[in-house]
Amino acid sequence: MPYDHQQQPPVTSVQLNHTVVHATDRQLSAEFIAEILGLKVSAPFGPFLPVNLANGVTLDYYETRDQPIQPQHYAFLVPDDQFDTMIARLEAIAATYYADPSHTEPGQINRLFGGRGAYFADPDGHNMEIMTRPYARR
Repeated sequence: MPYDHQQQPPVTSVQLNHTVVHATDRQLSAEFIAEILGLKVSAPFGPFLPVNLANGVTLDYYETRDQPIQPQHYAFLVPDDQFDTMIARLEAIAATYYADPSHTEPGQINRLFGGRGAYFADPDGHNMEIMTRPYARR
């Protein structure tokens, strides 16, 4: 059945739809984050390799081999009952996690805003974060 964009509901508020994540090896990086988060890598979409998140946002991994990768920060709000499993997945592949974004507290988690959180680097040095409570905004 052909895609009919007319069937999509109208957008009524501003939402993040997707973001490009630059990687030296899009397959490796997409599979890394999908494995840690318990997600699947989707079929390629043009030059992108997507990882779809539950809130409709897609991480579109784009391979960039001819220039250095500028590390970015990506934070994932995760269910509390899956946090320990994600930490165990990091430990299983010997990926160090940290309590802080500067990566000075290895093997520890934080307890910000009544939840739990940790930071870790992906294969290209992007600073990934998992947290069970959103940051309190003022």
